[in-house]
Amino acid sequence: MEPDSREAPADPADPTRPASAARRPAADQPSGIACSVGAYLLWGLFPLYFKAVAFVPALEMLAHRIVWSLLFLGIVTTIHHDWGLISKAFRSPRLLATLMLSSCLVAVNWGVFIWAVAAGRVLESSLGYFITPLLSVLLGVIVLSERLRPLQWAAVGLVIVAVAWQIVALGTIPWVALLLATSFSGYGFVRKMAAIGAMGGLTIEAILLTPLALAWLWLQTAQGNGAFAAAGWQFDLLIAASGPITALPLILFVTGARRIRLTTVGLLQYVTPTCQFLIAVLVFDEPFDHAHLIVFLCIWMALALYTFDLIRRART
Repeated sequence: MEPDSREAPADPADPTRPASAARRPAADQPSGIACSVGAYLLWGLFPLYFKAVAFVPALEMLAHRIVWSLLFLGIVTTIHHDWGLISKAFRSPRLLATLMLSSCLVAVNWGVFIWAVAAGRVLESSLGYFITPLLSVLLGVIVLSERLRPLQWAAVGLVIVAVAWQIVALGTIPWVALLLATSFSGYGFVRKMAAIGAMGGLTIEAILLTPLALAWLWLQTAQGNGAFAAAGWQFDLLIAASGPITALPLILFVTGARRIRLTTVGLLQYVTPTCQFLIAVLVFDEPFDHAHLIVFLCIWMALALYTFDLIRRART
């Protein structure tokens, strides 16, 4: 997953343009829906890719994802002649500090997700991304002193019940789900404070993370543990594909979200965790018993309340 889907994306032609500057259409455009659905479907299929590269340790795969993403984003930035805008962003200490924080949060989110897929915990990952929108709402209450409407409070309460039930019934704390939801909702919150678009922001985040990623890859190679160039060119291409696989859904998201209403973006965001849920249960055959069902039913009921409130508010 990438930027908070409630964020109004900036103009791709100007990656430093604030998200709020993008104009929303009065009605959904078919091309916008197609691009947005494509983005969420690709994000939802991520477990299939990261399961295929599970032979690479999670930290090393995270480092590869950062480096190859920067390479791909660099090509896109060059094509759009946007290096001057990104250079301008680097001259803003406040913006740079904000993006340093967001880069740490996205690195945690990517790293935990990569590990979870390899460890056979995709079901819990999907739970985390189902929870994320509601946790973002709760974050607004804690940090910005926002007031929740009754239906929103009910939705948050159901999430608390779901987590408590898993702890009692399954005897485990869903730390993967909570860490993914916390890091991603925090990432979305921080990125809302950064006056820069999705593509430009991700490019700068990749630039900030790449020195550490390269250092880790060099260390693994020096110790003879590096996966790249060790198992054949087919596996090398599979690893390198993490760059476009990371950036392409974002490009579709930015393109599509500018052509549909914010309410529609909020509804479509559930495509991603739904795909991950189905992959976990139907493809990876992860355990899903009655206790898990109760947890997910609570979350789905919470999302139903949240969605109803979102639609009702959009119509007023």
